[in-house]
Amino acid sequence: MRKFFVVSRQLLAVGCMLIANAAIAQSGYYTRYFGDEALQQKADAWTASEVWRNGFNAAMPHESVNRIDFYQQYEKNPEQWKALFKWLAETDLLAIPKGKHPIEGTTLVASVEDSKNQPLEKRNSESHYFHIDFQYVVKGTERFGVIDHFTSTPKDTYKPDVIHYNYDVTKTKFYDSTPDKFFIFFPGDWHIAKISTDQEDQSIRVIVIKVDYIW
Repeated sequence: MRKFFVVSRQLLAVGCMLIANAAIAQSGYYTRYFGDEALQQKADAWTASEVWRNGFNAAMPHESVNRIDFYQQYEKNPEQWKALFKWLAETDLLAIPKGKHPIEGTTLVASVEDSKNQPLEKRNSESHYFHIDFQYVVKGTERFGVIDHFTSTPKDTYKPDVIHYNYDVTKTKFYDSTPDKFFIFFPGDWHIAKISTDQEDQSIRVIVIKVDYIW
């Protein structure tokens, strides 16, 4: 009888996992899935505590940011994240010249880009393996797309830390980025940047910093 109950519990667990996977497949897969509720609660609480700010108070992480990835990567690599937020806090992001600016004491480089959004068909999707894209629009509105893994396929070979995808636009999630939020794209976030918005002015200033991803 005990063996029967053990087997039944195992079958129930497998059934629940299959149902969960089917639900994910139906709704789409857009960011790394961890499946640890306690870890998710810990990461949410850590993000809400704002201990990561290091003086930077101008923006919050967008709701699409993977909180567990953010928490774990900060814990694994605090020097780079502390330096990143310190630089953002102490730099006049509207006045600093466009171009690449090394962040003192690190290997990080902040890319200050004055650019324009473009129609979706002119923008490439991408993901990275060794780096995280930290993107913060400080002027204007930028639209990001996040593509579904299940319905996307690589359209070229992996080049130095970037790969592009063919994707289903109907399964793509779109988010507008404004100066009160920042976005973080981890390796599990396949994304499209600088997509035209509904605004009349498509001009933007965006800060892009590539942080090392620690596997």
